[in-house]
Amino acid sequence: MMSGCKAVFFDLEFTAWEGSVERRWLAPGEFTELVQIGAIRADARTLEAEAEFECLTRPRLNKVLSAYFVALTGIDNDELAARGVDFERAYRDFVEFADGAPIVAFGRDDLIFEANIRLYGIAGLPPLPRHLNITPWLRNNGLDTKGKHACDVGPLAGAPFSGRRHDALDDARSVLAGVRRLVERGAASPFLP
Repeated sequence: MMSGCKAVFFDLEFTAWEGSVERRWLAPGEFTELVQIGAIRADARTLEAEAEFECLTRPRLNKVLSAYFVALTGIDNDELAARGVDFERAYRDFVEFADGAPIVAFGRDDLIFEANIRLYGIAGLPPLPRHLNITPWLRNNGLDTKGKHACDVGPLAGAPFSGRRHDALDDARSVLAGVRRLVERGAASPFLP
């Protein structure tokens, strides 16, 4: 699929409300505004983690997190106010962290970045590196991913999950651990020719 010496496994958390998943964020005032980025830069050959990135991002339109989101992620409004940065800075910092390596997610989290750029009308940002949705590769290697989340990937592949479910960094760790476990069991690496 892709070659190179690095890959960045990432996950995002974004604003949500009770029922917003089922409504596909189509209710008035519901937007998928970025709240957290978690990423791990790994050696693409060995799948060993080399560096981590975590950032909270303050939504511009829905500035107060819903009780549903707080319960799901553990991120509360006080923490967001204390540590959160504007989307543009978070985006630039993430792209800098990736440093041109392909970015890998369980699904199309790259589209959340694009939606926020459009939503906020931001121009002149550096492009995201090439994105790989790892979900088809996981399915091709025996994992039933239907109805699952990034946090489920490690356990589905036989790797333990540690941390908090729906924490972007912990979820990115789970995806990396699951891919590494499948490769250790004989799956062809998605990063090597």
